Formats: sequence, C-alpha cells, structure tokens
Amino acid sequence: MKVPMSREAATTECSRRDALKAIAGAAAVGLAGRPALAATAKTAMGSLLEIDPSPTHALSPYLYMQFMEPLGVTDSSVEAAWDHSRNDWREDVVDATRELGPTMMRWGGIYTDFYRWREGVGPRDRRPMMQNLQWGGLESNQVGTPEFHDFCSRVGADPLMCVNFESDGRRRFMSAGGKPRIGDAREAADWVSFCNDPDNSERRELGYRATMPIRYWQIGNETSYDRQGFDYDTTARKTVEFAKAMRERDPSIRLIGWGDSGWAPRMADAAGEHLQMLAFHQMFNPDADEEPVLRGERYRRDPEATWRRLMAAWEINDRKIREVRESLGDRDIDLAMTECHFAIPGRDRCDVLSTWAAGVSYGRILNNHQRHGDVLKIATAADFCGNRWQVNAVMIPTPRGEGRAYLMPVARVMQLYRRHIGTEALRVNSTPDGLDVVASRKGNRVFLHVVNTNRDKSVTARLRLGDVRPQSATAHVIEDDPMVEVSQLNSDRVMQTSSHNWAADGEWDFPGASVTAVVVSLAG
Repeated sequence: MKVPMSREAATTECSRRDALKAIAGAAAVGLAGRPALAATAKTAMGSLLEIDPSPTHALSPYLYMQFMEPLGVTDSSVEAAWDHSRNDWREDVVDATRELGPTMMRWGGIYTDFYRWREGVGPRDRRPMMQNLQWGGLESNQVGTPEFHDFCSRVGADPLMCVNFESDGRRRFMSAGGKPRIGDAREAADWVSFCNDPDNSERRELGYRATMPIRYWQIGNETSYDRQGFDYDTTARKTVEFAKAMRERDPSIRLIGWGDSGWAPRMADAAGEHLQMLAFHQMFNPDADEEPVLRGERYRRDPEATWRRLMAAWEINDRKIREVRESLGDRDIDLAMTECHFAIPGRDRCDVLSTWAAGVSYGRILNNHQRHGDVLKIATAADFCGNRWQVNAVMIPTPRGEGRAYLMPVARVMQLYRRHIGTEALRVNSTPDGLDVVASRKGNRVFLHVVNTNRDKSVTARLRLGDVRPQSATAHVIEDDPMVEVSQLNSDRVMQTSSHNWAADGEWDFPGASVTAVVVSLAG
C-alpha cells in the first residue's frame, strides 16, 4: 500500500537518508564557566558561528509538548494538581504552566489502557472512583475530559488525547473488580463525537453545551512493549478499525498510530493512509551500560563525572530517533515522540534532574529534536507535573502551604526555547568548539538555541549569516553552577533567565554551562 503524502510542513528535496546525513553534519558541528556576558577584543581561530539564512523546512509548534498522566500513588500528578476544596485546578499549577507556555498537552499513557472516558464526564458527585491498575491507588475521576480541555484552554495548549485501544491487548488491564475496563473502536469514536460534534446529544444532556474541540488523537500506547499485548498484525488491523470509526465522526481529526520497536515501516504500509503520524517513546538511563554516576545521590560525589555523563546523554536520544526515522526509508509519514525523559534510579526517581547540569543536558536533547524537525513533529522531554518524580516539568509542593508550583530545569529550557523559536529551520554550517547550536527563522528574525557544553569555560563566537546583514541581537541566557538544585525553597532565585543586547556584528561570549536563545533581527 502506498503511503500518501502527509507532510503539513515544507520539506527539503533530499530523501530521508540524505536528510539524516545533513543532520549528522549539523550535529558534528556542535560536538566538540561563569564569566559575564561581554564582547571580547578579537575573534579567536575557529570561533565563527556560520548559519545559512535560507530556510530548509518548516518546524512544528509542538516540539515542546507536555504529557499528563494520572500516576496514582507513584506520583500524585493529576490529583495533586486538582484543588478538591474548590473543584478546580490549583491556581499555582495553572500559573506555572502559563509561564511554561506549552503548545500541546497530552492526556493518557498506560493509564488509557483501563480508562473509560464516560466515568470522567458529567456531575462530579456521580463520577465513580476507579482503580489505577498500573500505578496503584484510586483515581477520583474529578479530572476528566472537560477539566483537561479546560486546563488546556487556560494555558493556551492544544490537547492531544490517547484512547483506550482495547487495553492494547494487555489482559491485566481488561477488568477490575469484575467490571470491564476495555474500550473498543465504538467507544473511541463516541469520545470524538462527545468532544467535537456541536450537536452531540450525550454531551448536551450532561449540561455541556459548548464543544471541547480535540484535533489530535493517539491510537495505541506502547503497544509493542508487552509480549502479552497485541502483536503487530493485530495492532495494524485494529488501528485501521479505530481510525475509520473515529474519522467517520470527525474527518478533520489528526491520528497518531503506534510505531516503536521496529513497527514503523510496517505500520506505515498497513495503516499509513489513515494516520498522520507514528508514535514512539524513549525513557532512557545514560548510566545503563557503564559504572553508575547519576544514580541516587552519587551525582553529588563527582561533579565532573556527572557533567561528562549528562553532556553525552543526547547521543542516546539521537540514536533512538535515527533508528525510527531511518527504518521508514522513503515512506512519507511524520513522527511523534509523545513520551521522552531520563529514567535514572533514585530516592525520588531521577534526583539528578533537579540540577542545572541536567538542564544543560536537556538543552542538547531539545536541540537534537529540532535537528530532526523535518520529520519529528511532536516531541517532549518530560512528564508534565507531580509532587515526587523529578522527571516532571512542573513540581507541586505538598502540603500546599510549603510553596507554590515551580519549573524544573528541563521546563526552564523548554520555556526559553519555546518563547524564542522560528517557524522554519536553518542549517548551521560551523560553530566554535564546545557549542551545540540549532537555528530557525521567522520573517526577518533568526533564532539560535546555543548550549555551551563546557562546564566552566566560556566560548566566544562571531555570527555570519551568509550575505544577510544582521542588524541587532538579544541574548536570553540561563547560566548557573551546574550542581545547583532547584526546589520550592529557591525556585525564584536559581536558574533565572537574563537578557542582554549584543552588537550583531560583534563577538558574543557564551558562559560555561549555559543555555542561550539568541534573537537576531535582520536588516531590511
């Protein structure tokens, strides 16, 4: 079966393999501590930062997606974010998320394997409690489709919903307490109608007159990860069944199928005409194959080793993306990395992720996502919120009186990049040693995301944009001691963004262990 063109963005004329070579070259350019931002007297050899100002392809606005999944007793993510005394979201969580500024929020994960969406709509005093079969404990269902959609509306994010894909074939999720937890294609299609159909009688009878528009829907979640779940052939057949049923209710929706574990090319062939994207996940441990440095509190004992390990972590991320996209060959279907973060054992799971060293590491990972932006259209680098796991973007102090919700290091980098990024990618031709750089453009402005991979050494650079003359430049930079850790006690003092005006034709100094977004205005 020929997969139809599904690219919403402009793409280069090269094949996927040619594009991968281009990405490899761009990454190689950027492979190779605390001084103030200032111009220096003379450009050092090799300090040229050369950008081709001609756009290569469009960048998706969804490269900094946030993922919300009720995590039960493991991490009180959704329940901790909900104020049961007011029947509303905690105001500090809403405020922190608005500050973060995600363009997309995803609801679901493994939770959707046993989630029945009708239990989370209608009067709250009639919503049944449900057992969280994956993460333990009970879920109140006080947060359901209306509340999730309301949250997205408040923070300016597009919602992405995962459907119950017949429990992904996992028998342990198909029933609880003698009651079925499996959701079929009809149930998923009814959900689409409930949200998007202005005349949906079920929604209106429950008192919701306005629609709750959801354009993006994911079919299947980590389906290939469980040997007792659906095999590939079953997944492909049921994906087509679900897609047809859901799109019959709303032809305009955008559908994402499961494509990890080597399934991507076969899923594209079997179901590609019904899908816009294929999803894959990456939760990875940079310590997995070596002597552990980052596990538990060990990262505090050797800051230099911690820095080296974190600066190399992006390579694992890059291998995963390359594996999926290269497997597609010339098939024209986009990719969605709908879950991605570190997974390092520790007291609170991934304790090291509260350090600024982890923030700089995530800067490299987010740069890598942008390099693959010709095909990667949805991506994240964190779970969204919670009160324990350090993989979250937003941490929620509990009890509530102990502080307000705050942004983790990964979220501070996401926020910085999200606020300063163009709509079209540019090619980075050369960079000074130690800098990892990606570039984009929107109209007469060029945006650079720059990570200084040196722990305590600044790097000087002079910009060249081909024949285009830069007129002015503003640098928005986060720099701090790599071993500083953020908490509710210091969240308003550490890892802060400062802004500086730079001479566009002068030399720029990037501090060690810094992440910078540079906005360059072009003449004319």
